[in-house]
Amino acid sequence: MTSQNKKRDLTAFLLYVIGFFLLWEWIRPLEQLTDTSNVWVFLMFIMASFLLEFIHVPIAVSGSIKTVLILFALNLLYMNGGFFQFGWISPFFGEFQANLSVLIERDWQHLSNFFRSFLFFVLLWLMTYLIQYWLIIRRKIFIFFFMTLAYITVLDTFTPYKADWAIIRTVVLGFIIMGLLNFYRLIEKEGIERDFTLLRKWVTPVALFLAVSVGIGLAVPKAAPIWPDPVPYIKSYSLDNEDRASKVQKIGYGVDDSQLGGPFVGDNQLVLKAEVESRQYWKVETKDVYTGKGWITSSSREERTAFDSEGQVPIFSFSEGEGVEKEEETSFISSFIEYSHIVYPLGIKEIHVPLQGAVSFEIEKSTEKIRTVEDGYPTSVFHYSVVQDVPRYSVTALMNAGPNGQMTMDKGLFDRYTQLPAGLPERVRELAAEITKDKNTWYEKAKELEYYFKRAGFAYDQKNVAVPGAEDDYVDQFLFETKRGYCDNFSTSMVVLARSLGIPARWVKGYNQGEYKGVGESGRNVFEITNNNAHSWVEIYFPGIGWVPFEPTLGYSANVQINYDDEGQSTVQSEIPEETQKEKPAETTMEEKDVKEENSSNSFMALIQSAKGFIQNQWKWMTISAAGVLILVLAGYFLRGRWLPYYFTWKFKWTSKDENFPTAYMILLKELDRYGLKRQNGQTLRDYAQYVDSYFKSSEMSQLTSRYERLIYKGDLKQGSWVEMKELWENLIKKTIA
Repeated sequence: MTSQNKKRDLTAFLLYVIGFFLLWEWIRPLEQLTDTSNVWVFLMFIMASFLLEFIHVPIAVSGSIKTVLILFALNLLYMNGGFFQFGWISPFFGEFQANLSVLIERDWQHLSNFFRSFLFFVLLWLMTYLIQYWLIIRRKIFIFFFMTLAYITVLDTFTPYKADWAIIRTVVLGFIIMGLLNFYRLIEKEGIERDFTLLRKWVTPVALFLAVSVGIGLAVPKAAPIWPDPVPYIKSYSLDNEDRASKVQKIGYGVDDSQLGGPFVGDNQLVLKAEVESRQYWKVETKDVYTGKGWITSSSREERTAFDSEGQVPIFSFSEGEGVEKEEETSFISSFIEYSHIVYPLGIKEIHVPLQGAVSFEIEKSTEKIRTVEDGYPTSVFHYSVVQDVPRYSVTALMNAGPNGQMTMDKGLFDRYTQLPAGLPERVRELAAEITKDKNTWYEKAKELEYYFKRAGFAYDQKNVAVPGAEDDYVDQFLFETKRGYCDNFSTSMVVLARSLGIPARWVKGYNQGEYKGVGESGRNVFEITNNNAHSWVEIYFPGIGWVPFEPTLGYSANVQINYDDEGQSTVQSEIPEETQKEKPAETTMEEKDVKEENSSNSFMALIQSAKGFIQNQWKWMTISAAGVLILVLAGYFLRGRWLPYYFTWKFKWTSKDENFPTAYMILLKELDRYGLKRQNGQTLRDYAQYVDSYFKSSEMSQLTSRYERLIYKGDLKQGSWVEMKELWENLIKKTIA
């Protein structure tokens, strides 16, 4: 390579890459040790920050781009609706206002996850700037390397995080980058020209030393620890001083829901692997009696109905009729935990267990939990398939279902799913009425309740979650005091609010769709469901239709398909004579306009949610694709000396207009500068042309410059100049190929 700038760019790029991997070691443990998810968002922000520094974007432009990236990421993770709809701006500033007051009061524990993510982005912004300062300006990185090594070794000692390979990676990267920085400090101090041959001679012994050291370290036997592990002692000491309300639960499916509340820690243990045609929520059971502290079942005795895999599953999901369109799908499920029950989607019709003919099923009538039995005893099934009807609900039918519509329902079912404790605080009922005061139908009220949690300052939190006291109601405490919690808080609160309005609703628990892993051999989408995917949500009963899922928890989407049809419009048009329709378009009433606008808005929201879900499911492939595109762009940038001259030659090859001559001359000056033949400050074009000609041992640059000076100083460009000078210009620009 002949260009000094190119060498500097390659050097800086290498340093930025190693700095990125060192900073990555700080983020790797977060997903395992905290409730932090979507770590890829933070990694993409770090990559973007380093890229902006690398290409020397002005600080004002760089800061604006980073701010937009942070806002987009926060909207993607926490807000409801698309980034360019701007509906998130008001709740965004509401979150900021609430958290700033908490910050001023130094109540650190009650900062929301939204605000913590924002602070983490700001921290990463500062870290990328500091690393750039240490690497590119100061040429020193030892302090950051030492801090990284201390950080991961402490985590390895005192937490479940296994940092064996992280320590090896950090040591190797640290010594490589310190060796490179020392090399560049020396050549800059001595004024030696950068030469990759010299760099290779420096790096080779460093790489050999590291390879031998790491190999010996891995191969030799290790002595046992001198001191006992301090973690069990610390844990035992802390547990002796815990009270019941502060104990941290472990996430996952549990049977007892009578006492809800309190924090929990994550668990990545694999529970299920599902191959599905479309993503599903996976039900285990439902609960119908709210006690003020949690959920129990209405029947103290388990009444079960037996059935086998050859028959229909005796579960009612939705009615037969025009209000629900159905599409049959089959899902294949593999279980990795010995549970004596199965998980299933809404609309299940059949269960098939291959190679286990003696297995049968029993369904609990009160909870709709499907248990697996063999010869009368509980057993575990590890591989099975389910056939289900995936519903698509008619919005017209939903709007007509309820006390103001055309449908009626069984009184027993209505009483069972509108139950509320006698001691429920009155302000809960008042809040439900206030939220839905402008809505008439059950469906409109349910959607308003679902959306309420996304606009009223609630925060998703797994750590700082209150436990209701003896006199507290679980829902009342969440709605009016804490406004912080996880899925149990949100789903239970929506069920209670809906029941307060006389809308039959039930609490459902199981698992969300899990993490997308790609396409399986069967051509279906593969999802992995861990204990971290344990979830609860809401189902509301609409007469004549059946159960419809709702998802009030922040950051989740139940993927319910709604057909936004418009039967009213077609009815009006059918009553208009054909001649009138041809002569004059039918006028649209205000009500029809409202319906159209709502349908358009809902369709757009569905599109946004679909895009959001696609990003969440396909982020790994998108990251790989983005990295591939970035590598291609960087390769094109670093190798521009090889292709740019050909591009410019092709661009001007077929033109004969003299107006192209000054443009082509200026491009030639830039290419010569990139090649390394820099024009000094104050140097005239004529002197510079002589310098170029002496370098290439030709007179082409002087001839071009003479013609260019005549144009600049006399305003005279002889006709046919570009045709005459084109060959000289092409010869010179091809010489800049490097």
